Amino acid sequence: MLQPSALACVRARCPLCGPTLLVRLNHSEQGVRCVRCGASAVHLSLGAVLRATCPDLRRRDAYELSARGPLVAWLRREVRSLTLSEYLPDVPAGTVRGGVRSEDVQRLSFADASFDLVTHTEVLEHVPDDRRALAELQRVLRPGGLMLFTVPLHDAGCTRERARRHGDRIEHLLEPAWHTDPLRGGAGILVYRDYGRDLPARVRAAGFGEVALQLPHPPLPWLPPRAVVVARKDLA
Repeated sequence: MLQPSALACVRARCPLCGPTLLVRLNHSEQGVRCVRCGASAVHLSLGAVLRATCPDLRRRDAYELSARGPLVAWLRREVRSLTLSEYLPDVPAGTVRGGVRSEDVQRLSFADASFDLVTHTEVLEHVPDDRRALAELQRVLRPGGLMLFTVPLHDAGCTRERARRHGDRIEHLLEPAWHTDPLRGGAGILVYRDYGRDLPARVRAAGFGEVALQLPHPPLPWLPPRAVVVARKDLA
């Protein structure tokens, strides 16, 4: 994690915990952290855009597709109610194990129109059927509700599928790529696709109305800007 040649520190205001120091531990995106709360560059970006987009957080019932971390801790303090989950493949949807609710974003167990706000970071690229997942997230949002999320974005016109699932079998269309998963002890989790500039259109196709890519302000030091997808469900 630590690369001595990359070490740097700057005063900043963390959108999750306030005045702080940002530290760069290495030259990767994961190497930039808030010293006070430990938020990564991804969480800092989503927090900044969420604050700017949704000033009425205390009136929102929120759903976050993770169960721990700085973003979760901040949402607990800011929203009216917060539901958390993780994907636990051996646990039925809606069941709690070890204090963590199991949900498959492709088949959520929540009723229609359960939440005013949905957030998730670096999830959809690991979901076999992201179109179904987006439709499910649209379903559980109330009319006018917001979804904010991040995925790795690539400078390509179209999203590139890397793998497909056929029942229990995975068909690899490209060389397999993996991201580490802290919940599973750092084990690799398969990347199913590389998202391109067509991502907003893919989100609209799932039933969302307004969809935009927004950049955090002020920008984070040292890094290229990390876009956050902001999608709103139509009122009708």
